Amino acid sequence: MTDVSVEDITEETDSPAETTTAARPFSLSLSTSSIPSTPPITIPSVPPAPSVVPVASVADPEPVAEPVAAAVVKGRIKVADEVVEKVSALAALEVAGVADLGSGLTDAVESIRERAGAGARRGPRGVSAHVQERTVAVDVAIVAEYGHVVMDVANEVKTNVARTVSRMLGMRVVEVNVNVDDVRLPGEDHPEAPAEP
Repeated sequence: MTDVSVEDITEETDSPAETTTAARPFSLSLSTSSIPSTPPITIPSVPPAPSVVPVASVADPEPVAEPVAAAVVKGRIKVADEVVEKVSALAALEVAGVADLGSGLTDAVESIRERAGAGARRGPRGVSAHVQERTVAVDVAIVAEYGHVVMDVANEVKTNVARTVSRMLGMRVVEVNVNVDDVRLPGEDHPEAPAEP
């Protein structure tokens, strides 16, 4: 059984004519008869909330200026696709069960870019991103470690890439596609790289 009591608080002012009694935030005493050794819990009363501060009305000729925390500067911010790709690559490699980034379609696109004379790709291998305004779509190719559940690893990569890109770059991630290109077997350090002439 719980006892609850509400106390009336008398508010007195300088003038005896303005003395009022009102139910204000109250003291709450709780006691339980089943636990005799526990003292009653008392919650102190809370002071009343301050009154509402009036804001400039429509009829006022000068509006009230609100304090500004930081100055607003006009301009555009553009984040390059390569920046999103690097952040995405690091986020994918953080996940347990990811041995390396895969090649995916990146190698095919890279060879076409080189033949067309567009220059070498600056972003990491296995990741491509498309930035439009403040949204981004990311494709990640990974190599999974043997012994890990591939679908769980891929889902964790998708979640971690979206969370990291959103947090670090302040962009809305609309899509993360994960391609599992290969599985790294135990004892296999790195895939054999072709010898460069």
